[in-house]
Amino acid sequence: MPETLSPFTRRLMAALKKVPRGRVVTYSQLAKMAGKPHAARAVAWVLHACSQKYRLPWHRVVSSKGKISFAPETEQFLRQRERLVAEKVRVEGWDGRIDMERFRFQKRKKT
Repeated sequence: MPETLSPFTRRLMAALKKVPRGRVVTYSQLAKMAGKPHAARAVAWVLHACSQKYRLPWHRVVSSKGKISFAPETEQFLRQRERLVAEKVRVEGWDGRIDMERFRFQKRKKT
């Protein structure tokens, strides 16, 4: 039986795929981009459930404080930091801080 993805999950995956290399978004920012501004926790769940199968760039999603969300020095933390650094995102400190003014993805406004 084929897997059925919710409309929100499809929008979320499409929005995340638009975030270019070298840029990051927060969970709440991605939820807003997918049409549900208060669904940051749902974003985390979808990333956990779908990232590997659908080859999502999950590593480009960070906390609202501009940090890697995984506990420092865990395997997941180190993997996310490695992927971000490979994309030229500067990750600082033991807690994985990112300069959001410099690296946050901003959708261009239509003129």
